[in-house]
Amino acid sequence: MTDLQIPPHDYLTVRELADLLRLKERKVYDLAASGEVPCSRATGKLLFPAAEIRAWIEGAQSGGFAAAPVVRPGVFLGSHDPLLDWAIRQSRCGLATYFDGSLDGLTRFAAREGVASGLHVRDAEGGWNIDAAREAVPDQNAVLVGFAARRRGLVLREDGPSPRGLADLAGLRLAPRQDSSGTAGLLRDLAAEAGLDLGKVTLTPLERTEDEAVQSVRRGEADVTFGLESVARAYGLRFMPVIEERFDLLIDRKAWFDPPMQALMAFCRSETFRARAESLGGYDLSRLGEVVWNA
Repeated sequence: MTDLQIPPHDYLTVRELADLLRLKERKVYDLAASGEVPCSRATGKLLFPAAEIRAWIEGAQSGGFAAAPVVRPGVFLGSHDPLLDWAIRQSRCGLATYFDGSLDGLTRFAAREGVASGLHVRDAEGGWNIDAAREAVPDQNAVLVGFAARRRGLVLREDGPSPRGLADLAGLRLAPRQDSSGTAGLLRDLAAEAGLDLGKVTLTPLERTEDEAVQSVRRGEADVTFGLESVARAYGLRFMPVIEERFDLLIDRKAWFDPPMQALMAFCRSETFRARAESLGGYDLSRLGEVVWNA
């Protein structure tokens, strides 16, 4: 194996790698799809970094081509969603969770600290999640899959203030989310569009999940939070819709075919899951499982 002569340029094409390894091109595609060989995708084509291919070959076991692929831990990262959180547990798929916001999840997914990450980040042109995913994992074998559309807005107590929209939040106590959350970034953008100076809003202690932010309103520690309709309904609070957002799942392509992710997605296609979403309210599952973007 070490006698193979790697071409002098930085990247190899499928044909060049096939010739180098004396394999059929179809086998090279299979190695790339399984994550066994280092590769990236540019302008729709697979390219193989020469330096990494050299290290891969040198580290190969005697009698085989593939060094051990990077193994991602079975952890679901990213933004907290009550329906997803419930489905992971109810499906008994075996995945652990580390929910600390969309941006945190993207960073950790890029570092291969988990098999999937939930996100709701608005694109520059008004869409959702594709720009953020493309920037975070330009060269990883991943896919962005639709989960749900969610209604987000102002969560308030029945006996509390009655703002008519974001522009009326000045002077109120707001339960904020962490900067690594999609909610924090979305609130900043929408507040600017509504002409609200967030410096005139009193921020209560930071809350790290959708449920915790709404609970702070229920306890009277905050007047309002920018939360989900489903969570507001669960705690019997008023909800004023502001925007419908897309919540999607960025998934490692190899992990997609592994039993834990397949078990989760099978459960998400069940009537039990759909009944739960309907009872929670604020969800649209019409694009569940749809491929939104391929890395």
